[in-house]
Amino acid sequence: MHVFTRRPWDPDRQRLTPPEVFANRGHHRRAFLAELASGALGVTCGAIAGCGRPDEQTVRKAGAVPGIDQTLARFYPAPRNPAFRYERPETRRRDAAEFCNFYEFTGPYTKAVWRYVDRFQPLPWQLRIDGLCSRPTTLDVDALHARFRLEERAYRHRCVETWAMCVPWTGFPLAELLRRVEPLPRARYVRFVTASRPEQMPYLRDEPTLPWPYTEGLTLAEATNPLTFLALGVYGEPLLKQHGAPVRLVVPWKYGFKSIKSLVRIELTDSRPATFWNTVAPHEYDFTANVDPEVPHPRWPQTTEWMLGTRERYPTQPFNGYGRWVADLYH
Repeated sequence: MHVFTRRPWDPDRQRLTPPEVFANRGHHRRAFLAELASGALGVTCGAIAGCGRPDEQTVRKAGAVPGIDQTLARFYPAPRNPAFRYERPETRRRDAAEFCNFYEFTGPYTKAVWRYVDRFQPLPWQLRIDGLCSRPTTLDVDALHARFRLEERAYRHRCVETWAMCVPWTGFPLAELLRRVEPLPRARYVRFVTASRPEQMPYLRDEPTLPWPYTEGLTLAEATNPLTFLALGVYGEPLLKQHGAPVRLVVPWKYGFKSIKSLVRIELTDSRPATFWNTVAPHEYDFTANVDPEVPHPRWPQTTEWMLGTRERYPTQPFNGYGRWVADLYH
């Protein structure tokens, strides 16, 4: 007999039933209707009069950071690094912007994050780098752009939920930033922290018992690997809010929940930091979280992945296809 044990982060079942959906719950009712209209729940537009996906301009405008394009226009587009190739078609900009995970805004109720980011204000912004280092520092968005040589990288992204995308990130290797703060010899790990703004991020208010702020972590060797990327832009423009504006981490050989969004702090530590998903569901989300087709998620296999937009399926590759860059880290 299969026994289901409710985990701390699982929603109450009543919240997923039709009576709850159509009750006067505001945020989550709107989230359900947004997915219904976009077809994300498997309902075709032919079945619902007047429904349809929003156009690309609507999705991008909703997530745009006011004024950032003019302020940072000289940095975009950055030159593309030819060392990185998708080996499959690039995901359409609209598909990547319309379908996202960003729990601080929506929890598990919808991927249409762009509908709920209007109150989020990524400017002004400061990123603090501290902990076990000789030269802790705080950088704003202008400094992150001006002090580092930006490049564009064509990276594959693999979510633990089996969806995938191919997107061109703009940024620089995290190793360059860490080198400037001079990690101390006893530093072994890097802890990352997302902004925590309940007045701007609705799900922080809805589920205050979860271990906010969202945190992630890497070993120092992983953080300084050449693939680990601090992203400031995507598709040749500054990041949209739903992509993690104004600065996020991109770790392409790991499942997407490791690529933490809207960073406010990077801390060097001598012990492995607690991380959000590993804390709330350790049997489902391990700390390392390397993409591995031979290790299934407890509720689904990881042997294949499907692409946003086209839904084309590909075999899952160990380390998401980046083994030649990172496999030596785990020997």
